[in-house]
Amino acid sequence: MEFIKITDVEKVYKTGVTALYGINLNIKKGDFAFIIGASGSGKSTLIKMLYREEKPTQGQIIIGGVNVGKLRNRKVYKLRRKLGIVFQDFKLLPKLTAYENVAFALEMYGLPKEEIRSKTIKALDLVGLKEKAKSYPHELSGGEQQRVSIARAIVNSPKLLICDEPTGNLDPDTSLEIMKVLEVINDLGTTIIVVTHDRDIVNKMKKRVILLDKGRVKKDYEKGTYDKNEKH
Repeated sequence: MEFIKITDVEKVYKTGVTALYGINLNIKKGDFAFIIGASGSGKSTLIKMLYREEKPTQGQIIIGGVNVGKLRNRKVYKLRRKLGIVFQDFKLLPKLTAYENVAFALEMYGLPKEEIRSKTIKALDLVGLKEKAKSYPHELSGGEQQRVSIARAIVNSPKLLICDEPTGNLDPDTSLEIMKVLEVINDLGTTIIVVTHDRDIVNKMKKRVILLDKGRVKKDYEKGTYDKNEKH
């Protein structure tokens, strides 16, 4: 069942730069896909359109039956409530504990305190950080901080988790640990898209690999690798 359907998508910025040319992609519910490619290949533009930071100039992006590009600005928050987004730089609030950082996402929705507590503990437990719930970001390693950001992204049980260079600031061993956490989340039914330059991670995970090159889909492998002769 197609969960994300990207059809004939082009993106031309106001500067006149074309970032994407006629992109066609289908991603099924429960897929785990890497999007790879050199800087300037269009990776960031593509995922920004998934969470409606950008709109396509032409074509359409359907997520769970919703035409994302046609959403009115005041309705975008409804889309984002169904998504989880993880960034390279963690984006944790330094004066809040791990628990408070994760719970904050739910407090924004005005959920009852007991529901917030239950969901927050469950999310921290899923990423292996239940014991660090009272720790502040500066007391956590880079890998632990990224786990907190993942917990925050999944606390509302999103159908789609988008990760933009989630291991960019981490060492190889920690990067692999983060990928294993994402794999567990994927096994629970969440569709996962990971944008990365990390060749080793892509090769070890052996998931779907979508290679962008100069704004076009160059390769799309069901279980691929990051070939040595491909720029990144």
